[in-house]
Amino acid sequence: MRKKITLLISMVLFTYVCCFAQDIVIKGSIKDKNGSPLPGVSVTVKNSKSGASSNGDGEYSISAPGNSTLVFSMIGYKIQEVAVNNRAQLNVELIESVNELSDVVVVGYGTALKKDVTGAISSVKATQLENENPQSVADILKGNIAGLSVGMNTSAKGGGDLLVRGKTTLTASTSPLIVLDGVIYIGQLSDINPNDIETIDVLKDASSLAVYGSKAATGVVAITTKKGKSSTPTINFNTNFGIATLSKDQPVYDGPGFLAWRGDVLRSAGTSPAYIYNDPDNLPAGVTLTQWLNGQTTTNPKDLWLTRLGLLTNEKNNYFAGNTIDWYDLLFRTGQRQDHTLSIAGRKDEVNYYMSLGYLKNENLIEGGQFSTVRTRVNLDAKAAKFLNVGINFQYADRDEGSIEADWSQLTSLSPYGDYYNTDGSLRRIPTDDNGLNARNPFLNPTYNSRMVRLNTLFGSIYAKATLPFGITYQLNFSPGIDMYRTFNASSSLNPNVTTPGGSATRAQETRYNWQVDNLLKWNKTLGKIHNFDATFLVNGEKYQSWYTLSGNEGFIPSDILGYHNLGSGIKASVSSDDQAYKGDALMGRIIYSLLGRYNLSYTLRRDGFSGFGANNKRAVFQSAGAAWTFTEESFLKDIKWLNYGKLRVSYGENGNRVVDQYSSLSAEDLVKYQYVNSSGVPSEVNGLVGGARIGNPELKWEKTKSLNIGLDFGIINNRINGALEFYDKKTSDLLISQTLSNVSGASNVISNIGAVNNKGFEISISSKNITSGKILWNSNFIFSLNRNKIIRLATPNNDPGNGWFIGKDIDVIWDYKILGVWQTNEVAEANKFNKGIKPGDYKLQDVDGNYVYNDADKQFLGYRNPRFTWAFRNELNIYKSFDLSFQLISNWGQKGQDNQGLNQPGSVGFGRTSSYVVPYWTVDNPTNEYARLSSGLSGTSFNVYRKSSFIRLNTVALSYTLPTDLISKVKLQSAKVYFNINNAALYAPDWNTWDPQNNGPTPRYYTLGLNISL
Repeated sequence: MRKKITLLISMVLFTYVCCFAQDIVIKGSIKDKNGSPLPGVSVTVKNSKSGASSNGDGEYSISAPGNSTLVFSMIGYKIQEVAVNNRAQLNVELIESVNELSDVVVVGYGTALKKDVTGAISSVKATQLENENPQSVADILKGNIAGLSVGMNTSAKGGGDLLVRGKTTLTASTSPLIVLDGVIYIGQLSDINPNDIETIDVLKDASSLAVYGSKAATGVVAITTKKGKSSTPTINFNTNFGIATLSKDQPVYDGPGFLAWRGDVLRSAGTSPAYIYNDPDNLPAGVTLTQWLNGQTTTNPKDLWLTRLGLLTNEKNNYFAGNTIDWYDLLFRTGQRQDHTLSIAGRKDEVNYYMSLGYLKNENLIEGGQFSTVRTRVNLDAKAAKFLNVGINFQYADRDEGSIEADWSQLTSLSPYGDYYNTDGSLRRIPTDDNGLNARNPFLNPTYNSRMVRLNTLFGSIYAKATLPFGITYQLNFSPGIDMYRTFNASSSLNPNVTTPGGSATRAQETRYNWQVDNLLKWNKTLGKIHNFDATFLVNGEKYQSWYTLSGNEGFIPSDILGYHNLGSGIKASVSSDDQAYKGDALMGRIIYSLLGRYNLSYTLRRDGFSGFGANNKRAVFQSAGAAWTFTEESFLKDIKWLNYGKLRVSYGENGNRVVDQYSSLSAEDLVKYQYVNSSGVPSEVNGLVGGARIGNPELKWEKTKSLNIGLDFGIINNRINGALEFYDKKTSDLLISQTLSNVSGASNVISNIGAVNNKGFEISISSKNITSGKILWNSNFIFSLNRNKIIRLATPNNDPGNGWFIGKDIDVIWDYKILGVWQTNEVAEANKFNKGIKPGDYKLQDVDGNYVYNDADKQFLGYRNPRFTWAFRNELNIYKSFDLSFQLISNWGQKGQDNQGLNQPGSVGFGRTSSYVVPYWTVDNPTNEYARLSSGLSGTSFNVYRKSSFIRLNTVALSYTLPTDLISKVKLQSAKVYFNINNAALYAPDWNTWDPQNNGPTPRYYTLGLNISL
């Protein structure tokens, strides 16, 4: 009986195990945290070779035992394991990975996993910044890449200059090379719609830059645009509206303040009783009207008072009528902004597509200023055969930059008692009728003149990629670009500031055409499962050509009402042209070797040719090598639980930098015209050539930068914290410098390779996942950059003070007189020793050699115009899966800026005929040691005032709300999000008291409300 029971139990258990061991078909969908489908996710059965992947809709199907475990993995997301438990339906939500080292990055003519590269490459995903509504490439990069500084552009166009790892040149371009979807792009970044961008990779060291050889010494910014992801078309519409407001006031004096300030201006001369500049209705205690009159007679003391203050007739009339004009309020406004992008994307088995159309229109802070552009993009990739893919990446932009801004620089020249209009309703040329003053009505040009600046640009890349035997691929890229610029200007005779009778007009038209051809041969092979070889070979050719024509006329008859539309009606026509061209070519080879996935070596060799260099140096060779060791793959480190990833990188190599002017190696000849009388006595005008300012140099060649980079990548604490440490040392030689020649040569200069600059620096990049589960998720990113720059050699062994260049010093060092403070009333005797008429209230300069004469021997190195270090700190929070909050702090620290407002000295015009910003100034009753007296003396020399301009900026604050899926699905939407953001939200600059320290002018703060929907 016991045997029968045992046999029965065994049969039941066997049947149970067999049931669970049978394969079942498991289906489901894979989405991200926002509910968007994830195509291309790898689905495998744990501990087996069975696998599948999700389709364009994020759906998958796989056969597996009912008691197995499925593993879901995708680059950029956490690996997730889910037990089947005999279920036929499994839906999964993947969370973004905390290990950014597994991301794909651009390495030049290709991509690689970040964990496999040997160079210094930093990346930012544009999709992570959608809530912040970046309106330019510069907005995406600002504060997100260590070693990359982004300048400030406060115009309606926006953007900003890019600088990678400090200045490596004195005269050539410092802008990094732009690579767009794998091909070199020489157009403007404003033509690239940020909504089209997927990722941006910044290549910073020789190992990663060497594939671009002669163009890469200043770094590479590689932009990758979006591609289709879903098998069904996804339509996305991103629309937003916003305003631009003045982020910081720098007010000028109102009516009463202007009069009080004028009184102090005139008292500062100290030649008259101080009280005569007081309002006669409000005299100081003990001063009578008779004393105030000071021997003058008048029936209207008020009128006499205004005359003493320098007010003219119309100013006095406005004063008595109680009229003032607020020029500050008229010049600055709340600018309206809008940005809309519609896109459609998708992919089938044989076609991948992305298309977009965008419209942007921004108004500036300054009245009259605006910028608008229409941008469109088409990315197509199709499988023409089993072995052949063909595609095109194409973009077109139409920019309108023809607005005429009011001249806000006139602000401090304008009286609040001036007049905006004449009696006939036309604009008053000089609001105070002071013909000796430089002041002009700031709205003359926007009101009377006309301008058209229209730029149409077309850039594309057509390619074919063939898969050949033995792991070899061949790709052909043809990348043409056409830019058409029209700049038309008309200065109307109705403009009282236009002195040309009948007005004048010009039409400038330029067409630029460039093309590049890349022949790429690649080979990738793994041998014995431990050796991997990746080889890339390039044959490149390029050409650039431009055609520029400028035509103009003036004295239009009978009227200039048609402006630039009718040039032929003028009486003084002119025409000129300037066509330019250059050619280039390159050969490149790169080999990357990996052993066991932990030892990586790379070597690159590139030979470049460029027509712009001297006849004896048309070509140059650049090479680099890099090595990386993933030490956490070693067995002796496997037991260190807190260290999840570690890689040490070293690279060394050389890159080049081209000349800005492709004719720098040639002599510059000047065209002259002279009168000639032939044998018949008939005069005529003849052209001739004379030697120009520059002589040719057949030895001119590339600037070359040799750089060493040592880097450490790491991931710790279950990859909750990832980061990179970088140290670099760059030495740039053969700097292109204009060398001054003696008059005997007949020319004044020659461009030569005779300088050298060194840059050293240190960078830190850290990203952390602070809270990874629960109702609130929080991650942070921190970057820190430090650069030290030094001039090693110049054209001669001597310094060049005229350009501010000093051997052994930073390119941007400040060399000027050191200000010790302000001369006080008890220091008159000492000040008189300088014999320069120095008065109390003037700035006190340090007399280094003690000879009571100010000259270059007294100038000192006072600091640096560029920051000594920069940092940025970004935080992102997801709250209840529906709200996303982010904010970013950026900081430039250790630099100084020029602040000559502290001089309280307007120049030859004098304060007696102008207004001023509300700036502190020295008086006997207010003996400040920071600001000079009104109309201060300059101690017999010229100098500038510098103040610390360090700042911390709250760059962005963004909040978005993702609408619930069950709500939007009722209206057939895939996703919908409302967002609000503030750009340039706040500023802390403890030592800077005028405009924004980064641009020393009016700076906007942007408020934006937007909607992003997908269907």
